Amino acid sequence: NEKKKSKGKRSQCSPSRVLHIRQIPNGVTGAEVVSLGLPFGKVTNLLMLRGKGQAFLEMASVDAAVSMMNYYTPATPLLHNQPVYIQYSNYKELRTDNQHNQARPPPALQCANAVQHGNLGITSALAAEGGVLPSHGSVLRIVVENVFFPVTLDVLYQIFCKFGFVLKIVMFHKNNQFQALLQYADAMSAYYAKMSLDGHCIYAGCCTLRIDFSKLTNLTVKYNNDKSRDFTRIDLPFGDSQRTMSSDAICAFPGPSVLPVPGALGPFTVTASAAPGHMTIPGIPGNSVLLVSNLNPEVISSVLKKFPFWISTGVYGDVHRVKIMFKKRGIALVQMADATQAQLAINYLNGQKLYGRVMHATLSKYQTIQLPREGQEDKGLTKDYSNSPLHRFKNPCSKNFQNIFPPSATLHLSNIPPSVTVDDLKNLFTSKGSTVKGFKFFQKDCKMALIQLGSVEEAVHALIELHNHDFGENQHLRVSFSKSSI
Repeated sequence: NEKKKSKGKRSQCSPSRVLHIRQIPNGVTGAEVVSLGLPFGKVTNLLMLRGKGQAFLEMASVDAAVSMMNYYTPATPLLHNQPVYIQYSNYKELRTDNQHNQARPPPALQCANAVQHGNLGITSALAAEGGVLPSHGSVLRIVVENVFFPVTLDVLYQIFCKFGFVLKIVMFHKNNQFQALLQYADAMSAYYAKMSLDGHCIYAGCCTLRIDFSKLTNLTVKYNNDKSRDFTRIDLPFGDSQRTMSSDAICAFPGPSVLPVPGALGPFTVTASAAPGHMTIPGIPGNSVLLVSNLNPEVISSVLKKFPFWISTGVYGDVHRVKIMFKKRGIALVQMADATQAQLAINYLNGQKLYGRVMHATLSKYQTIQLPREGQEDKGLTKDYSNSPLHRFKNPCSKNFQNIFPPSATLHLSNIPPSVTVDDLKNLFTSKGSTVKGFKFFQKDCKMALIQLGSVEEAVHALIELHNHDFGENQHLRVSFSKSSI
C-alpha cells in the first residue's frame, strides 16, 4: 500500500520531513495522529494505513520533524492510552496518486492548519474526519504532578499559547496539588491542547501535565500578577497580597494577539548542558544575564566589597559574575550559570522589597558580563564568582534542586553546630535587625531549624547577611527560604 500510494526518494532513515508511526490502535482518527505533530510545526500531509495500524505524517520542515523525534524518542506518545512508535520514514516527502486529494488537504490537516492560524471554522472539517465534535467549553483544568521545578504562569502561557489564543490563567493549590485554570478564545484550541499535552512533562521526568475540561465556561480574573492574569485587560491591578509584575512582563504579554512561541513542547524539556549541573530550557530565552534595577544605591555601595546580595541569589542558581553600573549604582547586571537559573531568579526576585525599595529583575540585552581589562578603571564594581565555593547547584544530584521556594518570612537553617543554642541563633538574627517571631529545631536533626521573622523583607535581608555565617572551626550556616511556617 505504501508503494502504491506514496512516491518519493528513499533515504537510509536519516532525518526526513516524513515520519512513520506504528502500532496505532483501532479507532484513532487522523485528527488525533495530526495532533502528535501539531506542537512542533505545520503538518503538510497525512497518509493513514488503517488496516495496518500505521500512518505517515509529513511535517513542513526537517527541523520540525527532528524536534518531534527528539521529544518522542525518550517520551513515547500515547493514543487512546496505548503507546505508539515513531521513526523517520525512508521517504523524504509524501505524495498521493490522487491529485484532487493532493490539492485539498485531508480534513485532519484542515483542522491542524486552522488551529495554527487561529481559524474557528474547523468544526466541519473535524466532522468530515469522522471525529466527534467536542461538546466541552474553552476552559481547561490543569494539574501538575511531581513538581520538581517551579511552574510559573509565564511558563504555562508559553506552552499553551501554541494551540490558540490564551485569554486567562488562574493558578492555585488544592488538595496539596498545583492546579491551574486556563481559558482559550475557542473550544477547539482547548481540545487540541488537551489532546497534545495531556500526560506530557514540562521538564524531563517531572512536572507532568494532567489536563481535563473544566465545567466553568468563563474565568473571572481580578488581578494581573504571578498567580492570575487576564491577557485581554492590562489595566487590572496587581492586588495588595501579591508581588507586582515588572512593566517588562506586562509588555511581553499584551493580550491574545500575541503570536505563539516558536517550537514545540519538546524545547520545554530540561536537558543537561555541557557543563555538569547546568540545565537549560530552550523554550526560555537563552540569556543568562539579568538586569536588576531600582536598587538602593547607598546600601549597595556600602557592601560592594562583599556583594552579599548577589551571593544570596544563589538560592535560585549559581551567580557567576556581577557588575554594578558605574554611573547608576542602583542598577546591576548579574550573570547566572544558565538561562534556567536566570529565569528562576526573575520569577522569584522581581518585585521583592530589598533595603526599602521594590527591585525589578528582567533579562538583559547582554549575553555575558565582560571582566575589566588590566589597567581599566572599574573601582571594584565587577566581580567574578564563577569559582565560588558557595554555589549550591554544581552537583546535578544536589538536594538544593528540591528546595527552591519563593521568598517567605520563614527561613530554613542548616549546618548548625551542636554548640549553638536557640538563644545564640535568635541573638544572631536580631543583631541584623530582624524581628524573631518563632523558632524551632527539627526533632530528628538538631543541625536544622526554622526561624520565622517579622516580614518577607526582613527574611531576604537576613538571608543576605547570614548565609555562610562563620561559627568558627569551619562551620558555616546555610540559609534558604522555607515552604513551611511555624
